[in-house]
Amino acid sequence: MGLGREQEVEIRKPPRFMPGERVRATRHIRNDGTYPGREIGANLVRKGDEGYVRDIGTFLQQFYIYAVEWFDRGTVVGMRAHELISLDKSGDPCAEITCGH
Repeated sequence: MGLGREQEVEIRKPPRFMPGERVRATRHIRNDGTYPGREIGANLVRKGDEGYVRDIGTFLQQFYIYAVEWFDRGTVVGMRAHELISLDKSGDPCAEITCGH
């Protein structure tokens, strides 16, 4: 029996975003129970919101988690790379996809 779909180990490559980089959310993010002080299911980030990467961490030694400060909301929310696009790298064709560099 298989263990399910294998996922790429993201941390084998450099982070896609760096601290201080301006980003935009590509989807709505709701509290999955890991954000303290907010109800499960509450909107934390809306698609199109803009913020800045504050810090980079990892999860399960596999994924990067970007701590993004959303100034309009006054919150910092952990985000995955596929939930963000860079606003600082708009001229870079690799800004929205993972390139080998």
